[in-house]
Amino acid sequence: MEVLWAFLILAGIGLIFGFILALAGKIFYVKEDTRASDIKELLPNYNCGACGYPGCSGFANAIVEGKENKLSKCKPGKKDENFQKIKDYLDEHPNEDGSKIEVSI
Repeated sequence: MEVLWAFLILAGIGLIFGFILALAGKIFYVKEDTRASDIKELLPNYNCGACGYPGCSGFANAIVEGKENKLSKCKPGKKDENFQKIKDYLDEHPNEDGSKIEVSI
């Protein structure tokens, strides 16, 4: 009988904590901006740091955040092969408030 009570108590505690975790997951949900990872895929992905940022992911984050607007800072990138695709992508995917990210090649 003692084993049954122990099992029921542990099962109850597990259900309560499971419910709390599920509720916290819904309350604290953070929508991820996938534009930085999409732009990183459009870059040459050499991760050389020649742009002044720590690799292509840092440069992509700076572009999405509006801290960087010159795509030509990426030395290995090519105007037609990389930069124009990024510029077109940013025109198609504006910020949440509808403003566009202005970048130059």
